[in-house]
Formats: sequence, C-alpha cells, structure tokens
Amino acid sequence: MIRLIPGSIIDLMASEHVSQSGVEFNPADIRAMLGLDKPIYVQYGEWIGGLLHGDLGKSLWTNRSLIDELKVRLPVTIELSLFAMILGTIFSVPIGVYAAIRQDTIADYIMRTISIAALAVPSFWIATMVIVYPSIWWGWMPSVVYIPLVKDPLANLGQFLLPAAIMALSTSGGLMRITRTMMLEVMRQDYIRTAWSKGLKERVVILRHAVKNTLIPVITIIGGLVPSLLGGSVIIEQIFDMPGMGRYLLDSIQRRDYLIVSGWNLIISAIVLLVIVLTDLSYALVDPRIRYR
Repeated sequence: MIRLIPGSIIDLMASEHVSQSGVEFNPADIRAMLGLDKPIYVQYGEWIGGLLHGDLGKSLWTNRSLIDELKVRLPVTIELSLFAMILGTIFSVPIGVYAAIRQDTIADYIMRTISIAALAVPSFWIATMVIVYPSIWWGWMPSVVYIPLVKDPLANLGQFLLPAAIMALSTSGGLMRITRTMMLEVMRQDYIRTAWSKGLKERVVILRHAVKNTLIPVITIIGGLVPSLLGGSVIIEQIFDMPGMGRYLLDSIQRRDYLIVSGWNLIISAIVLLVIVLTDLSYALVDPRIRYR
C-alpha cells in the first residue's frame, strides 16, 4: 500500500540529487540501482526470502539494516508504550471501580465527565499545548534530548513521564468507562448480594468478590490497547523529538522507504499477536476457574 501513495522514492531521490549537485540524474538508473525495476512479485519474493534468513530489509536511502535500527529505536518505543499502559491502568481501573460503587453520586458524574473528556481531546493537541504554552508563559519546555535508560535511569523516567501520561490519557477514558460498566454488572449478581447479606465488609466484597470478576474483560481491553499505543507513539515521538521506531516509521513513509515500512509493520504485527497470547494466558491468573492444559 505504501507504493500507492503519490510520489515515488525515485522522484524524491532524483530531486534531492539535483538540489545537492545541480546535475540531472536518470530516474531509470536509480530504479535499477535500488532493484525497483523488477516486477512487484519478484521484489516481494526477495523480501520474503530475506526474512527467512533473518533479514528484515535495508533502507533504500542509507542501506542501513532495519535490525540495526531496531536495536537502537525499538527500546524507546516499547518503554514509552509500556509506561503509558501502566499509567493508564493505574489511574483508570481504580477510578472506574470507585465510580461504579458510588453510582449516580457527584463523584461518579465527575469521573464520567473526565473519562468523556479524555476520549474527546486528541493526544497530539494536548502534547502540542504542553510544549507551546509553558515555553511562552514560563520559558520552560520538556527536554528533547534523549537520555538512555542505562545512562541515567531517573532522568530517563522523568523524560518519559510527560509523553507517557499524555498517551495514557487518550486510552484511560475508554478503559475507565469499560471498568465502570463491568463493575456495575458484577455488582448486580446474586453472589454479590449474598456476600452483602453475610455481613462482609465493603472492602472485602469489592476487592475479593467483585473486582476479580471484573478484571477479565478489562484485561482484554488493556491487551487491545497495544496497537493504539504503538500507533500513537508515532505522533508523540515526533512532537517530543524521541528517537523511537514510531518517528522512524513516519520518516520512512515520507521518504517512501518501502522495505523499512514493510519490516516495521511485520514487527508491529508480531508484537500485537504476542500480546494477544499473553492476554489469554493471563486469564488463568485472575480467574482460578480457568486452567490451561
């Protein structure tokens, strides 16, 4: 599909060569040099053959292997997405549970309003405002110089906190509402009424009986957030100037670097499938009635 976007890599390379050297370059020579003169099915077959030998492809611009880029950039994207998922879960699940057990109170209305606002406001707009207005009003802006985790863990976490919180805000709204809905459904079950009638404390009824049965659909939703978090990292990494795979993918799309885009999509698909499997396996940890043989 990347090849269907108007403007090819041949045109971009030819125009760049002219702007740098002032000498016209034959597009046919570029096409032959990159191997793009072959039929599309031959190019695809060569790419698949490279995958079988552990080669995800090389950049048509720099001839640098995607695997080399992954070693540097993938940890940044994974850390950002994982941090955002943890923050979103920590804030949304307890709030959803509290809103359900305090249904139709002022606190419930406030929390539902916050969840709707989190769903409605785009994360890229919040990220832009966070960078623009503090720099105008107070002369401060988030650091845009990447600090590796192994070099300074505290500074690295501090640098990731703000973009991860913005990413978490866009996902926590839906998770908060799902948690509240499922919690309300569980609270109306007969065994919950039995627990109340036995005189158990509210904390015991909520935590031991209600929350555990609420978590299974919530875990499913959390696992489903992985694609949106990885996709959202493209914009956040661009705004905060983070050297992750999301930003690298955006640059590759703009420069029509076909092999890099195909290889990165393959990596994303593999990560999503792995998360789905781990999500299914985690059900047994939450619900003791589920066992895998």
